[in-house]
Amino acid sequence: MTEERKSIRKKIRATKEMGRIMSEYFYELDAAAKSSDKKVAWCSSVGPAEILRSLGFHVYFPENHSAMLGATRMATDLIPYANAIGYSPDICSYLTADVGAYLKNLTPLSRAYPGIESIPKPDVMVFNTNQCRDVQDWFGWFAEQYHVPMVGVYTHRGIGGVTEAHVQSIAQQMEEMIEPLEKVSDNGFDMNELKRVMALSRECSILWKKVLDTAAAVPSPLTFFDGTIHMGPAVVLRGTRQANDYYRVLLAELEERVKNHEGAVEGERFRLYWEGMPIWGRLRQHSELFGGLKACMVASTYCNSWIFSAFDPADPFTSMAKAYTELFIVRSDEAKERYIKEMIDFFKIDGVVYHDAKTCPNNSNNRYGMPQRIEKETGVPSLVINGDLNDLRCLSDEQANTNIEAFIEQLEENR
Repeated sequence: MTEERKSIRKKIRATKEMGRIMSEYFYELDAAAKSSDKKVAWCSSVGPAEILRSLGFHVYFPENHSAMLGATRMATDLIPYANAIGYSPDICSYLTADVGAYLKNLTPLSRAYPGIESIPKPDVMVFNTNQCRDVQDWFGWFAEQYHVPMVGVYTHRGIGGVTEAHVQSIAQQMEEMIEPLEKVSDNGFDMNELKRVMALSRECSILWKKVLDTAAAVPSPLTFFDGTIHMGPAVVLRGTRQANDYYRVLLAELEERVKNHEGAVEGERFRLYWEGMPIWGRLRQHSELFGGLKACMVASTYCNSWIFSAFDPADPFTSMAKAYTELFIVRSDEAKERYIKEMIDFFKIDGVVYHDAKTCPNNSNNRYGMPQRIEKETGVPSLVINGDLNDLRCLSDEQANTNIEAFIEQLEENR
């Protein structure tokens, strides 16, 4: 049934340019790790990369590496090696896949970028728990393996409204990171340099939001599946000119599509919203499945995680603290529900797909009645897919595909 309905997702021309700058990033990172006069910092994907760049660090993001492990379908085979040394199969499969890859001395970087033999050796580990506590444990394990220092930010969780007290406590923690990071970097902190990096980061955030917001057009010029690919520069190159230059190119292409009424999915009939983590090892398959059903997955909370509207170069620490504390994942259910309802209206959504990721409870929002509450208030139906971000043993392809097809049939009947 599914194969008969295959639809080709319209290719984005700018993808080639993104591949070029991502290649440059990884080769520069590899060279820095091998150099005696350059420093590498590992950083959690949602900050505080700006501080590290201002101190001259080359910045590596383990979460990006784990997503690559998932997308290349290496993760499922590597997770058991982390389980064998004591990590539960129920904790973050980003963590367990990355630990397993280290134990087996494997990395998808070697396949994608010939000459890169391993992940870059860190000089310091820097984390922010605004995603989950697993990041702290993950980085802590690698800090022990590499015998390097670790510093971190402990973020508030379950936040309704972000208050001055929330912001100031995080800003203080970020300021206290400076002294230990100066010692590792051998560079003195320069507020003007941080402001320069912040200005670039803010511009990147604005451009990335404009890119994602083009999906409000009917038909949508891009899909959630495109977003998971093209968010790469917003994650690993935020705070650089390369990222901003790239998003200007991408935005121009998407705006041209909007002008010409060119949809990413041919014959777009239904507009869907993805809530939760991607299933990295099934991006292509799910893209083809939804596209074949004339359903465009136009937007997601996940790709929006790298929009930091509060960034202000004039007040770096306070605005970073505010931006990194407003993040969807740390908010209360009430705040999350308001946000999703806004997205349903803005993107003209016909149905919401929730991914219940087995090893990621922090980013699975279907477990306590949220889909039912939102559906009751908006009338927009929803579907839950049980799976995982990296561990494909948690996903039944047959069950997921059957449920997706039935959901689209339900949307058709509702029309």
